[in-house]
Amino acid sequence: MSSDRFRAVALSCLLTAGALAPSVPALADDAPGDPATTAGVSRPDDPAAGVKDPGAPGAAGVDDSATSAAGVNSPTLAGRLAAVADAKTMNYYPSGAGWSAMWTRFDAVQVDSDLARIAALGADSVRIVVFPRVFGFPTPDPEYLDRLGDFISIAAMHNLTVKLTLFDWWSRYKSVRGSVEWAEAVIGPYTDDPRVIAVEVKNEMSPEDEPAVRWVRHVLPAIREFAPTMPLTVSVDGHAGPDGLAELRDVLGDVRLDYYDYHFYGESEQALADIRRARAAVAPDLMVIGETGLSTGVGSPGEQAAYLARVFRAAAVAGVGSVSPWTLTDFSAGAIPAGSMVATLPAQYQFGLYRTDGTAKPAAAVVRAAWRGTESSDDVLDLSFEQDNDDSPWRDNLPEVGVATQTTEYAHSGTHSVRFSDTGRDMRGLPSLRISPVTPVRGGQEWSASAWARGEDATGTNEIALSWFDDEGRWIRQDRSARLPHGTTDWTKLTVDVIAPDDAAGVQLHLKSGDNAGSVWFDDVSLS
Repeated sequence: MSSDRFRAVALSCLLTAGALAPSVPALADDAPGDPATTAGVSRPDDPAAGVKDPGAPGAAGVDDSATSAAGVNSPTLAGRLAAVADAKTMNYYPSGAGWSAMWTRFDAVQVDSDLARIAALGADSVRIVVFPRVFGFPTPDPEYLDRLGDFISIAAMHNLTVKLTLFDWWSRYKSVRGSVEWAEAVIGPYTDDPRVIAVEVKNEMSPEDEPAVRWVRHVLPAIREFAPTMPLTVSVDGHAGPDGLAELRDVLGDVRLDYYDYHFYGESEQALADIRRARAAVAPDLMVIGETGLSTGVGSPGEQAAYLARVFRAAAVAGVGSVSPWTLTDFSAGAIPAGSMVATLPAQYQFGLYRTDGTAKPAAAVVRAAWRGTESSDDVLDLSFEQDNDDSPWRDNLPEVGVATQTTEYAHSGTHSVRFSDTGRDMRGLPSLRISPVTPVRGGQEWSASAWARGEDATGTNEIALSWFDDEGRWIRQDRSARLPHGTTDWTKLTVDVIAPDDAAGVQLHLKSGDNAGSVWFDDVSLS
């Protein structure tokens, strides 16, 4: 039987078995707030932890749970950690049913279609979130457990393993015993199932939330008791940065995580410095980037593509083998449950690699290339301005005193260039168009930038410049090219060749035109 035919038959069986379950069960009362009997239990010693086991099951996402149940080919902690270390994981909710709505509106057909798209991008893993208030607490509703089982089975059909996140939208920290009972009911069936490779006990917990920290210090060792081969982690807020990761490690004390899950939403230009600091904060433990991305609600599709290209490249340089984009698709109106803070934030609806109509944004190609081992080329930066202007990764700087416009009036090559006309200046500097490279910046590197420019009745200052920044985003200095002569000129190459400052962690190339009563065109930029 062909794989497509097998998948269709299996999915039909899931639907026949009743994958679409009843509505959300009522919440159970909190269990008494008692300390866990396993408090203080440390992580099992495993000298092989973090070492890749090429014979470990689960890496291909094959459903061999039957043999696992019999004690054959059961996963090991080391094997699962090896799978986590280089997992090509996509964060996932359906476009029309985000967060808890994924389970209350569970659609096996949509899940199958989406996971096929995820696999086609080159992923081998998918991360999903389970909500106690939806599944029922402290005893999960069997119908919702069945939905989880259906999802894991559909993922296996596409050769995708699963990473599970528990206890999202959760603050009932006095219920320790109930939390452990609930976690065992949810993940207990998968402790020896190679289709599940890791569990995040709490998503984006603040290290300064003392009740949450106390709860994790009790619950995590208790979960480890019944799931000793399941890698366990806790993440911090996506904007907490490396310092937040270090603080998490400090407050957990002797309760160790099996690996650290870093959510990166910082400036992509300084991604290498941030990722290296995060790794140093938790060394020698394993660290992965469990979430990263840029919303096209705050940046263009081109900016999103360049952002992800920089993060993938920086992670590779830093030796981090797993980068997980947030998320597969944009969310449609009403997809995020009303009443949640997420639903009120417009940017949250547009982090997808695909739009709600199914069309791909440029970022999808970046992720596909990264997962197939191909570095994104400088084409993602649109250095010749040939892409649709709405998809441009270039950003206006000081647009109130001058804006560059894509045009076909003149082109050094191709059909397009950008033009500044009638520009001014303000106390902060000259208006410009700026871009940062995909290649991470390190102090002492040789950098070269160039652009072709032509003028028509040009006045003022027209040049290119490299602006350098340290690992905190602070400006260091600027290196400028020669200026384009005033008046009307043919295409002229402007260049900057320089050694990066010792403390440089980021650079921006600016195409600048200020105090210009005429017009200047720029084209065919180079940055290396």
